Amino acid sequence: MPWLMLTDASPQHQEPRRRGDGEAAVTAFALEQPAFSQVRVSHELCKHGIFVSPFGVRSVWLRQNLESFKKPLSALEKHIAETGVVLTEAQVQALKKKQEDDVAHGEIETAHPGYLGSQDIFYVGTIKSVGRIYQQTFVDTYSKLAATKLYTTKTPITAADLLNDRVATVLRRAWHGGIRILTDRGTEYCGKPENHDYRLYLALKGVLPGGIPAQGQSIEELQYDLDEWVVYYNSARTHQGKMYCGRTPMQTLIDAKEVWDDKITALNN
Repeated sequence: MPWLMLTDASPQHQEPRRRGDGEAAVTAFALEQPAFSQVRVSHELCKHGIFVSPFGVRSVWLRQNLESFKKPLSALEKHIAETGVVLTEAQVQALKKKQEDDVAHGEIETAHPGYLGSQDIFYVGTIKSVGRIYQQTFVDTYSKLAATKLYTTKTPITAADLLNDRVATVLRRAWHGGIRILTDRGTEYCGKPENHDYRLYLALKGVLPGGIPAQGQSIEELQYDLDEWVVYYNSARTHQGKMYCGRTPMQTLIDAKEVWDDKITALNN
């Protein structure tokens, strides 16, 4: 048959593909097109004669810490800072989308402990012998160190009391201060400083404003249980976020003393 005569049965020599070549290509492509999926990356590389399956692309991303959308963009930002290369249109659009996503999800970059604290209050429950119970909570957004206290009223004075009684003590212990605080702008946090206890406290300190309990427990017993849990959270429970690397919030706070000192030195010069 004619088609049999045209078939070349001799084995063709193919150069063995080295793993490092495909891995380098996938890593470079992640910076060139950070918004592409693993399937599309596989297809695009195939057009250039580099054959890596979508699963292989994913494996490379995991080894190179590029598996999520934001990680290639962070690597791209670092690459730009080091080399000063000109961005392509796709890279510009990807970075712009990351900035929009950060704003949409309320993500805030904090430079050091005390840069930004967040404070809020929520209703815990009601005990017949006590009445309504509220919990004031403060979290340092850099170290995620927490401070909490229970109250029977939801007023500006209780919001200020948490800062004075719990937060200031913890930050002083770690040689840090506070610069600004983020709240939900509720009535207990907003008002004119001259007749609002919480705003007056912030002004004096130079800070910018920016479960159902078991029946029969007293608020003192609940506060004791809450204090025990917060000590565990701050000093014993390890965290895996970008600031911690397996450290506890208290370790993160103390280890960042040098960053805080550098910031204060820069502000005072």
